Amino acid sequence: MALAPGPSLAAAWREVAAQGERWTLWAPVAFGFGAAGYLALSVEPAAWAAIGLAMLFAAAALAARARLARGLVVIPLTLLAFGAAGFAAGKLRTEAVRAPVLGAEAVRTIDGWVVDVASPGAGGGRLLIAPVRVEGLAPEETPVRLRVTVGPEGMVGPGSAVRMTAMLGPPPPPASPGAYDFARDAYFDAIGGVGFSLSEPVIVSLPRAPWRLRAAMAVNAMRWSLARRIVGDMGERAGGLAAAMTTGHEAWISKQQTDDMRASGLAHIISISGLHMAIVGGFAFAFARLLVAAWPWLALRINGKKAAAVFGLTAVLGYLIVSGSPPPAERAAITAAVAFAAILADRRAISLHALAVAALIILVTHPEAACEPGFQMSFAATTALVALAENWKRPAREISAPWWIRLPQGAGLWIVAAIGASFVAGLATGPFAMQHFNRVASFGLIANLLVAPLSSFVIMPALALGAVLEPFGIGAPFLTFAGWGIDAMTGVAAWTASLPNSQLIIASAPAAALPIAFLGILILCLWRGRLRWFGLPLALAVALWPRPPAPDIWIDAEGAAAAVRHGDEAVLLRPESRRFAADLWARRRGLTVSEAPNGFTCDRKQCAPDEPGMIAGWWGKKPPSAEQLEALCARAEVVVVRSTAPSGCPGKLVLDADDFERGGSAELYRAGDGWKVVWAQDLRGQRPWSPGVLLPQGEKGLLSDTAG
Repeated sequence: MALAPGPSLAAAWREVAAQGERWTLWAPVAFGFGAAGYLALSVEPAAWAAIGLAMLFAAAALAARARLARGLVVIPLTLLAFGAAGFAAGKLRTEAVRAPVLGAEAVRTIDGWVVDVASPGAGGGRLLIAPVRVEGLAPEETPVRLRVTVGPEGMVGPGSAVRMTAMLGPPPPPASPGAYDFARDAYFDAIGGVGFSLSEPVIVSLPRAPWRLRAAMAVNAMRWSLARRIVGDMGERAGGLAAAMTTGHEAWISKQQTDDMRASGLAHIISISGLHMAIVGGFAFAFARLLVAAWPWLALRINGKKAAAVFGLTAVLGYLIVSGSPPPAERAAITAAVAFAAILADRRAISLHALAVAALIILVTHPEAACEPGFQMSFAATTALVALAENWKRPAREISAPWWIRLPQGAGLWIVAAIGASFVAGLATGPFAMQHFNRVASFGLIANLLVAPLSSFVIMPALALGAVLEPFGIGAPFLTFAGWGIDAMTGVAAWTASLPNSQLIIASAPAAALPIAFLGILILCLWRGRLRWFGLPLALAVALWPRPPAPDIWIDAEGAAAAVRHGDEAVLLRPESRRFAADLWARRRGLTVSEAPNGFTCDRKQCAPDEPGMIAGWWGKKPPSAEQLEALCARAEVVVVRSTAPSGCPGKLVLDADDFERGGSAELYRAGDGWKVVWAQDLRGQRPWSPGVLLPQGEKGLLSDTAG
């Protein structure tokens, strides 16, 4: 909708003034942008500077309000104060969770407690361990948590005291410059080391664990036992998804199921998040209201709506515990708790103001959530849906209409509402899916419309009842019923995933595009009036922003794998190594992966072009001889050496272990007769989760650039 021709400044000002209390909706937005700004810095600010900045803006806002200044002054100062508070909260949170992080990779023996069974990776199952002793480390150097990949025989349950030998190192850096930084998430989760076991875990005797750790392990042991019972009753195909949706354990989900769910746009159903909390809380709330209404004596003596709110809140908190309290579930539980608290306080349960309170609580307690894809997508989708509900014109209800008229009208209204909600939520989350995951499910709207009734009315309610009753041995009928719904859901996922072009790969836009798109979405949702449409071009920033040229070469953070771009294809020179990182890089640059390095002769130690070309690699952990290096240099302009390279190769660009230790992963662009190198560490900077030495400009004749 466009503004009327020749809008005056006075009309625009009247619309700004008409926002009234809606300005408070922007407080968590400003707080979140402040926290994100802190996380995006390349250098660590001083705590006194962060806190002082927040106090300065807060004092300025209070002074302006005390002088009864006009909103034109008070509102911007207040939002700046919230932004500075978010910046300070990020700094304080970073200092509060600071813990030891492992240094160089090494083989170590671990004695520790199995805290939980983490989501599996490409290498197998994973255990989250609270170490008591780590070989070669003093107590003050020992990380709080370690994540270790183990084989099928090593999947011991939470609460076990184990000893194992493992290859351990620090959390991995980004797979490519500007890509997802697992080390930052690991820092805020107190995971100070990752690795893989070299021996099966052995049960040992350890000193009694602290009471908080014992409590956490007891809850996780209950969750693991419940997950195994669900899988045992339902089988791995349906039970694996049921266990993931109930307890958060994804150990039994097959790769094919995961791929189908992603390609069909249904992957969000696996992850415990707002959808699951809304269904469980809403089902419990409706069930409790029905019970109260069905008992006239009780209905006359208590407020049924408030009693149902208490019951719904209890169900949400119970589900949060059973799910293992992953960050998305915590955020969803806070949002649900605010909604139920609003009912208890006789306020609207679902409103933008309630959502703003929930978002602010989440950001104050976990400022790092501002940069997490899960929070961004959840907050954007929920905001869009609540804004849609506020603007949805409900049709007048006919009085005394027969059921055969009301039924099709109600069904038609539900279908229209479901299509509208799915469409709006898809538009709101689209920029984040493009930027973070580089995937767009072409038929996601169709798949979600087909699955929404199943997940809302069959799968989740039946799983909730089955999980509650399973410890008593009477949950099987409900789990069987849920299994039918899950089978239908996986059938829809497989069908939509098999359609032509079911999944599109889209390159990431420059980093500035996503916050601009987020701001545009919020303007569309939070602003009241015609000026909201100025947010539309901003919301399309990720989709419309021109993509920069893809790099010609990619090298992983250890120099153990590389890829060359040929048109829209990423040719992997070592497909069996660092495959996850290579896939992540290729997808981020909008490239399809080719596993056949045609034109190269490769073995386990080296890879060289058949004819003089761009790159050759030495993958051996022992340095090549001078003759071997010279042979590689004779056939390539860029030579990657995983170990320390001997001197030689004049006029050629040689990158070795010292370069990767300083710079991490790299992207190379042809620049005239030379090469421009973009290092991941230059973009990460010097932060507590990214220790290292920045590569000096111009070292070894390289052009080190931070343009992503």
